[in-house]
Amino acid sequence: MANDSFNWTCPHCRRPQVVTRSNYYDQAVAINNPPGQFGKVAARIASITCQNTTDCGKMTLDVRLHERSDYSTGHFDLGQVLQSWTLIPESGAKPQPECIPRAIVEDYSEACRIKDLSPKASATLARRCLQGMIRDFCGISKARLIDEIRELRTQLDEHREPRGVTHESVDAIDAVREVGNIGAHMEKDVDLIVEIDDNEAQVLIDLIETLFEDWYVARETRKLRFAGPLAIAQAKRAEKQKLIDEQKAKALPPPSP
Repeated sequence: MANDSFNWTCPHCRRPQVVTRSNYYDQAVAINNPPGQFGKVAARIASITCQNTTDCGKMTLDVRLHERSDYSTGHFDLGQVLQSWTLIPESGAKPQPECIPRAIVEDYSEACRIKDLSPKASATLARRCLQGMIRDFCGISKARLIDEIRELRTQLDEHREPRGVTHESVDAIDAVREVGNIGAHMEKDVDLIVEIDDNEAQVLIDLIETLFEDWYVARETRKLRFAGPLAIAQAKRAEKQKLIDEQKAKALPPPSP
């Protein structure tokens, strides 16, 4: 740990916090078997425990394989990173609220998990996730995703689109459809291989996260904000009616003996 503390956001609960030596572990270990394909190497293990102990308290765990420079004193320095693995959490998927259907969140989470191993598969899952969002949030369900996107464009042109849907978002969704098709369908010429790298797959995941916020979270936030005034008005009506009933009761003549 080069510094005594640093800023960090927990990938489990998304709570920003300051990491100190009290909740941070970092250890480098030389791998002393005969040098293989990478030469002399060392493994560096790093772990952080979230300080949000009430709602989270979970740990992260990362392992990196470094080049290693040895010294006669028995010490060594770490060189460039050769490979890295995030073990906990298993992906960069962000926690999503209950207002988003579980099936859609599962496709999103799986796209995040598979991103580094198979960007094509991740892009295909991102495409599926966005189709599920169009069907659930926009209420459009057709045989093909391209037809659903066309219907969404028609709604935009006629100004009857769901709140939060924009021309820019539909253009981006259409781009994901195209990229996802590359992963889902083999080209007629099997020798023509269109690659998708993990950075491109991450861009698609970023779009999904943006639409989660712009569509579902924004709608839920509006719902909760509108519920407050409605609840106040209902309570005031009940209070007013109670006062009226009490006044009526006082105005009634006393019962006959």
